[in-house]
Amino acid sequence: MKTTHNSTHDSGLSRRDVLRAGLYGSTGMLLAGPLARTAQAASRPAKAKAVIQIWMWGGPAHTDTFDPKPDAGYDYCGPLNKAIPTNVNGIQVGQSLPLLAKQADKYSIIRGMTHGVFAHETASYLTQTGRRSGDGLVYPCVGAVVSRFKGYDAGYKSLIPPYIVLTGPQGRFSEAGFMGSRYKPFSTGGNPVQTPFAVEGIVAQGITEKRQRGRRDLLRKMDLLNRAMKDSPEFAAAAKCDETAYDLILGDAGKVFDLSQEPDDVREQYGRNWFGQSCLCARRLVEKGAPYVTINYKGWDSHKKHFETMRQKLPEMDQGMSALLQDLAQRGLLDSTIVWWSGEFGRKPKVDWQPPWNGGRGHYGHVFSSVVAGGGFKGGQVVGASDAKGEYVKDRPVYPWDLIGSMYTLLGIDPNATLPHPQNRVVRATPSEADGYEIGGRLTEIM
Repeated sequence: MKTTHNSTHDSGLSRRDVLRAGLYGSTGMLLAGPLARTAQAASRPAKAKAVIQIWMWGGPAHTDTFDPKPDAGYDYCGPLNKAIPTNVNGIQVGQSLPLLAKQADKYSIIRGMTHGVFAHETASYLTQTGRRSGDGLVYPCVGAVVSRFKGYDAGYKSLIPPYIVLTGPQGRFSEAGFMGSRYKPFSTGGNPVQTPFAVEGIVAQGITEKRQRGRRDLLRKMDLLNRAMKDSPEFAAAAKCDETAYDLILGDAGKVFDLSQEPDDVREQYGRNWFGQSCLCARRLVEKGAPYVTINYKGWDSHKKHFETMRQKLPEMDQGMSALLQDLAQRGLLDSTIVWWSGEFGRKPKVDWQPPWNGGRGHYGHVFSSVVAGGGFKGGQVVGASDAKGEYVKDRPVYPWDLIGSMYTLLGIDPNATLPHPQNRVVRATPSEADGYEIGGRLTEIM
């Protein structure tokens, strides 16, 4: 296990200072630190083809999950006061994640995530776009950017949408931002536990496939206008769209959402609950070539009775996420699929015991954890550290834009690529020091 501890200010130099000092040699960057990490990442070949984002809506407690602090005392740990060993020597996780502990060789934990924002909306926006709010632009999130560079604009041919959210919209920001509706996600709706999984516009609850085909045939017979205008380019284009839509509903592409095709033991392995079956569906989607899938996993905003909530949520997460990692690895998909686990921030390390919170945890943006696996990210690693009580970054701060730029690099997307803007403004995929952002550097330690 390699634990990385580096300070954000380990170089003490700005980009201009480096250029002035002539420290960029013909053989590459000679300066250790954030700029070196970013320069090293830029030359890496693409390894990832897809991303499964496990979005922990509301913010999970880092100290209860991937950064346990058992020595901090009851006011910080409550009943979750144990850290358990993993299958990687030296890495421990929270006591409620025994299955993920057995998969630690497949993922890396980033324990120095930080942005200092404590509000859901602005933290969600920042964590998923890599941009602060308030500069007059609404930036696209990672899923929309991946859709731009890996979707239809890049020759993606599948009927399965390139950017999918399971199952409800994330709702706290405009996913596509200034890039527009072409890059918004397809939100499935429905509940993957149910049979059939009633995906909006594709699978109708209570309507059999035979009945759907009958409706289609009847509509064709009654559509005299289209038949009369079949030689019109406009009507031909509309007919093509209609045909494509029905191919997704009734053809093989739509069957990717039919989880009843999976063996019962596989469905049980993931867990017969919303999150477990969403993880299974996400695996099926990337297996069919979808570039970006978000699992919008709600229920982590635990201001009140936090530990009662965690008794249900943590085992559910442990089972579904561990099954996803194991299944992707066994199918040879983990090497080409990034799994990104994160919320908008962490939870307050010190527990609010007094009424009305009764053992709750508030929002916390000073330090939190993210987990990445696959797609070129190494497993069995820890990047950075929080302090003894999990209140502040101790070593190697990582900002959302550092992590996002690292994922883009592994996907073969230039973090400095220009995004399509309606007024043709030059906007890069990730910000730089010139934009006023502090840079921790790409995650070359685990790439």
